Amino acid sequence: MKIEIDNKTYDFNQNETILDVCRKNNIEIPTLCFLKEICHEANCRICMVEVNGRLIPSCSTLAQQDMKVITKNAKVFNSRKKTLEMLVSNHHKDCVNCQKYGYCTLNKLFMQYNVTESKEFYKKNSTQIDDSSPCITRNNNKCILCNRCQKICTQTQSVSALTKQERGFETFMGCAYNNGLRDSTCVGCGQCTLVCPTGALVEKDETKLLTQMLSEKENILIAQVAPSVRVSLAEAFGENIGTFDEGRMVSALKKLGFKYVFDINLGADFTVVEESNELLENIKNNKKGPLFSSCCPAWFKFLQNFYPDYVNNLSSCKSPTEMLGAIIKNYYAQSQNIDVNKIKVVGIMPCTAKKGEKERGEDVDLSLTTRELARLIKQKNIDYLNLPHEKFDSPLSTYSGAGLIFGTTGGVTEAVLRRTIKLLNPQSNQIEFLDVRQGKGRKEVDVCLGETKLKLCVVSGLKNARELMEDIKSGKKEYDFVEVMACPGGCVNGGGQINVDYDKIDIEEVKFKRANSLYEQDKKLKVRNSSDNEIVQQIYRDFFIPSPNKCDILHYHK
Repeated sequence: MKIEIDNKTYDFNQNETILDVCRKNNIEIPTLCFLKEICHEANCRICMVEVNGRLIPSCSTLAQQDMKVITKNAKVFNSRKKTLEMLVSNHHKDCVNCQKYGYCTLNKLFMQYNVTESKEFYKKNSTQIDDSSPCITRNNNKCILCNRCQKICTQTQSVSALTKQERGFETFMGCAYNNGLRDSTCVGCGQCTLVCPTGALVEKDETKLLTQMLSEKENILIAQVAPSVRVSLAEAFGENIGTFDEGRMVSALKKLGFKYVFDINLGADFTVVEESNELLENIKNNKKGPLFSSCCPAWFKFLQNFYPDYVNNLSSCKSPTEMLGAIIKNYYAQSQNIDVNKIKVVGIMPCTAKKGEKERGEDVDLSLTTRELARLIKQKNIDYLNLPHEKFDSPLSTYSGAGLIFGTTGGVTEAVLRRTIKLLNPQSNQIEFLDVRQGKGRKEVDVCLGETKLKLCVVSGLKNARELMEDIKSGKKEYDFVEVMACPGGCVNGGGQINVDYDKIDIEEVKFKRANSLYEQDKKLKVRNSSDNEIVQQIYRDFFIPSPNKCDILHYHK
């Protein structure tokens, strides 16, 4: 079918909107509330176009045969500008100090349409900032009621922590009974912070706490970095989506003042060893019910909130960041004769929920997101792109590809399988398990390990996790091992990753490029099985095997 847009003819398919056709042909139309396959309710009215003399929203209007659309004329421009003037009339204006500065879609549109504050519109009263959550800060002074956060929280994550309250001019986005996020069903996943077009929802900023730690000379600051950070951080400095950048990242952390920079992938290798041992023990004892992976704190919180009867099915293993934190404050401190009270462990994570995970243990003192690290680098005027490529510090940095692929959905399962199949069938050389890798939000795989057949399930996105739990609860499905990552696609799409302009790049493409970058790096490594990691072997040999009770530091106590 044919449609005319700005006096040019274009092809389109049935059920495509005007906005779909325009984006497919690189015709720019601004949006604020629209999010492909998630939110398309035409709330903001910024995407208006003219059809037959009438202004209509392009995001919710289906293209029709021989329709004539105008996207650029005075009528369209003035409509968009008037909408922006109404938004700016009750919007918090401290843009330079906003965490979303540089990534705020609203601010970009203000500049593009030369919008200044208009006093003729209603101004809502300033609302209190909700700082109750350890993971996310909510500031309704910056909210434009686009509904993106509610849609992703409800439809994609099935958590439903955010919803519109009141009516008319008094409408605001909030939690049930006007509670703070801490007292809501929020699990801290941070997916809302990725899609919010303003600074209304952001990660809990802890950069000032880090600056304070760095200023105290008696502190020995140790950074430990998650695998997904190195395929996102460089994007903040203009590099392509998914650029693998380990060396400059380490160099930047040293410039900020960290004495040592270790790799969480080593902690992931320990998680693989301990979790696969737990799985093998379940198999040996014919234990019923699935063993759930415990790496994702948002998944842990989700299970606590909605399926508390299954919390005991979680692996007792700490997450990689908590494992490495425990090893730093015990094995490393003792072997290097360092006063453990001086050590401050800071996790650099793709995740907002990790900020809440600190409340479960004492091994990690502070958790910063990829975005916070990028802001700090810019604030300190560090020329990131021209930094030298440095290596992680030894001895806690030799890692396997099994630890690296934890950053994407299916990575934990594949890493566990790499070790487990070798234990059950020493003749096996299988390393890659493509069936559990990225793709669908829920993947079911049967794997034969020697004479043992395992039923596995890999899930990302909490809506898929809810459907999984209902199937398990009803007896419809049975599994031996289940990996759940709260964020769709896993940590590569974590709530603390660098913000992406979803008007220009599809969410699925972002997830694929970052995940593929990890898999490509995994292929290059000589060690791809956690058990083959020489540092892991050494620490077990020197520290854990002589005193088996010390292994307790690697586990949560149920």
